[in-house]
Amino acid sequence: MNITPQIDQLTLDFEPGLAAKHRNLRDCIATSIYRRGLSNVAIDLNESPGNLGNQLSDDSQRKFGVDDLETYLEKSQDYSPIYYLIDKFLHDKAQKQNAAMSQLAPILQQLAPLLKQAGLTT
Repeated sequence: MNITPQIDQLTLDFEPGLAAKHRNLRDCIATSIYRRGLSNVAIDLNESPGNLGNQLSDDSQRKFGVDDLETYLEKSQDYSPIYYLIDKFLHDKAQKQNAAMSQLAPILQQLAPLLKQAGLTT
């Protein structure tokens, strides 16, 4: 008997451009945490606001860990750090190209008569 696991299609609805908006994952996490309130998130992570702030800064020796990220995701239900990683590493290039082509089509329709009028088409 051959058992094949069923893989469901995953559809994500997230803000495009997260990878361009943030320098790195830590910047994305820090932005999300500061937007929610450093003190509020620090309580959820069982940290002092000062320690949490240090973990999120680029200069600190103590960094925000993956266990902290997992706890943050569970408590906050804010998945923007995951969406950042998807946008940076897994975003389908063909999908980006198709989106660009769909935006380009109406522009080309407007441009064609102008090119003909200017004598730039044969």
